[in-house]
Amino acid sequence: MIVGIHENSYDGLDKDTQLYEAILDYNGIDTIKLNINELNFWEKVRGLDLFLYRWTQIDDHHQIAHSLLRVVEKELGVKCYPDMNTCWHYDDKIRQYYLLRAHNLPITESYIFYDTVKALRWMENTPLPVVFKLKNGAGSENVILISSRRQGKRIIEKMFGRGIVPTFNGCGDVHGRLRRGYLNFRHFLGQTRKGRPRSDFWQVHKDYVLFQKFLANNEYDTRVTVVGGRAFAFRRLNRVNDFRSSGSGRIDYAVDKIDLKSVSKAFEVSRALNFQSMAYDSLYDEMRDISFCEISYTYEAPAIWRCPGYWDEELRWHEGHYWPQYFQLVDALGISDLKQPEIEP
Repeated sequence: MIVGIHENSYDGLDKDTQLYEAILDYNGIDTIKLNINELNFWEKVRGLDLFLYRWTQIDDHHQIAHSLLRVVEKELGVKCYPDMNTCWHYDDKIRQYYLLRAHNLPITESYIFYDTVKALRWMENTPLPVVFKLKNGAGSENVILISSRRQGKRIIEKMFGRGIVPTFNGCGDVHGRLRRGYLNFRHFLGQTRKGRPRSDFWQVHKDYVLFQKFLANNEYDTRVTVVGGRAFAFRRLNRVNDFRSSGSGRIDYAVDKIDLKSVSKAFEVSRALNFQSMAYDSLYDEMRDISFCEISYTYEAPAIWRCPGYWDEELRWHEGHYWPQYFQLVDALGISDLKQPEIEP
């Protein structure tokens, strides 16, 4: 058995991918490192039992993944983690909304426009506040609350004009404000300079606009992460004086505070859409029903390891600390007795 691990061109294997390698080595499973820039890449990938490529939010990762994974999986018949069902919509809130809405699955109502006239007309009459989001971003980055029609109009005009450069993980000039729990609206609009991005990693977002219904009275969200038939969950408390919880760092792992409706709904979506693994950001709507505002195939692995256990699909509790990479490999390789090495965050 041979597992191929795709490495990034500029920094090799990141910490999360190194965990796959450590688990495979611990179990005596052969691995080879691959890079799409190598001329012999396609010869190497044909003989694999599993192809691993943990790709992230960076634009060049998106380009590689969407060009590469479907060919490896569908045309060469090599099993992939993630597979296309699991990741084609990653870090794209528009794709996620269309996908779940098409299947009548619980997704927060969103308003997406590719026409500035229609967007402006909608903004004139829609109830406020609404949440503006770029389609990319995690940790509540690129998310602001629109509380006036003037703000909404300026955002729309900006998105159909020069556009806005997203910020991720400290890149860009609004990250500090996001981390401190507020975002200056005027500063957010200034994320382009003469229409050019300020970072080597992110392209300008333009010619669309995405608003999401504001679900009030949520003091936290529940992050449910499903890996195969297992669900890990914790609550993320909102930032101080802010409506956003993702990226707050205020995590509550208390098992008795988890609403199991969010766990059941997450299992339902993963089964319906055949996801290998998925993290769900769960809020309550006005009727206290579960509403997922975002999903993501990849996530912070140490946060999962710190969970005291997981639920199976029958909502039975299983105690213990597990790396998500371990269960992802159990499922992808079909090895139920795979061993997990003792690695702590």
